[in-house]
Amino acid sequence: MNEIPDKGPGESGLYNRIAMLRAERGISRQQLAEAMDVNYQTIGFLERGNYSPSLKLALALGEYFGLPVEAIFSWQPFQPLSQQVYGTAKAKLTPQAESEFKEPNES
Repeated sequence: MNEIPDKGPGESGLYNRIAMLRAERGISRQQLAEAMDVNYQTIGFLERGNYSPSLKLALALGEYFGLPVEAIFSWQPFQPLSQQVYGTAKAKLTPQAESEFKEPNES
């Protein structure tokens, strides 16, 4: 069985793309909150991962953005969209940067 990570960002343990989806569509937290019939602070708490949405709210967000819930919320960090859409790999590090980011047990 898959293990659920202890915590992601914030207290909820969930990663989400709400802020990015809002930005793409040019809508404010207030506008999204009104559409979802919640307080605008709830949207901020969701975006920061301080609040887990109810199933009803998660489904409403999916319907609003025209996406499945798992495209908005995840237990795992999302890959950058450029990597998902275009399959771009991480940029190569310089030898100096590589040595700075090596794990302590790597030689």
